[in-house]
Amino acid sequence: MKFSVLTLFPEMFESVLGESIIGRALKKGIIETEYVNIRDFSEGNYRRVDDYPYGAGGGMVMQPMPIYKAYKSVCKEEKPYVIYMSPQGNVFNQEKARQLASMEHVVILCGHYEGVDERIIEEIVDEEISVGDYVLTGGELPAMIVIDATSRMKEGVLDSNETMEVESHYNGLLEYPQYTRPVEFMGRRVPEVLLSGHHAKIEAWRREQSLIRTKLKRPDLIKKADITDKEKEMLKKVRRKRKKCSE
Repeated sequence: MKFSVLTLFPEMFESVLGESIIGRALKKGIIETEYVNIRDFSEGNYRRVDDYPYGAGGGMVMQPMPIYKAYKSVCKEEKPYVIYMSPQGNVFNQEKARQLASMEHVVILCGHYEGVDERIIEEIVDEEISVGDYVLTGGELPAMIVIDATSRMKEGVLDSNETMEVESHYNGLLEYPQYTRPVEFMGRRVPEVLLSGHHAKIEAWRREQSLIRTKLKRPDLIKKADITDKEKEMLKKVRRKRKKCSE
């Protein structure tokens, strides 16, 4: 899978995505990245890529032609899937990462200033994606999030499929609590079931904790989760117990 990022700040990506799990995936050739400086495709001695907006208003808008030329430089035989990182886009989630991971070539356009000329969005962009309901200085940080989350969905990027399948959001639930040595820390012990060596009981405990954690922290997710009637009843008991304790 290949990511082509159109940006004014390509140097931002190497130090972040070149490390840890994604860095190893790049070295293995599981994923490929290229960072294209839009400014390289501007004209004039000052390599200008922005201008004042028509109709007045504050800020500057990125011009369409340098972006289009940068885009054409990464296009080969088939049209890549083009994403524009924008606070107006669909909110990025695990399902979207899974969808993007099935694609061969994804181009990510990073805007700056007051954004990009609308005509370049109409011309090349397939989807606008947001990482949350807030505004950042540019699209570079959101683009890194998309690349990281999507790359983890590719086979071989993580050490095993099991690692990915128990992570928060992968199956629609939050991950269960994790513990490591020592057995006791500041008076708090690791739950005995995790020390028992009984794998069936451990899996049952983890499932229960995952459901409880999702119910308490992200009730919006539990509504969409695939859970049994028995698990629904367990969650009702947890809710009643917590309500009683708070009274």
